[in-house]
Amino acid sequence: MTNKPLGEKGILVLALIAGLSINGAFAAIFSSIVPFSIFPIITLVLSVYCLHQHYQDRAMPQGFPSLAAASFLLGLLLYSAIIRAEYPAIGSNFVPAILAVVLVFWIGRKLKRLDRSGEDQDF
Repeated sequence: MTNKPLGEKGILVLALIAGLSINGAFAAIFSSIVPFSIFPIITLVLSVYCLHQHYQDRAMPQGFPSLAAASFLLGLLLYSAIIRAEYPAIGSNFVPAILAVVLVFWIGRKLKRLDRSGEDQDF
């Protein structure tokens, strides 16, 4: 069994939240269609602060930087697809939705590969 702490996968969740909130903050500030809200800005500040604290405390495991970047991009694409579904005047959500699905499968495959390589190193 691998003894990976939950914090390693927490990096991916924080990167996803940062991606969602940066796109939400951008849409809230600069889009006239999306109503303004302060909560995406607060979420962005808190998620970036938590990521920064995590990086200061410990080194990132091998293979996680690309996963964190993909998770951040997934957050950007998911928010874009959701907003475009809610406000069709912005445009179609086909491309962001397809790219988000491809990223989810890529992240899942990469996580399985990292788990397998971690199990091999333990024995």
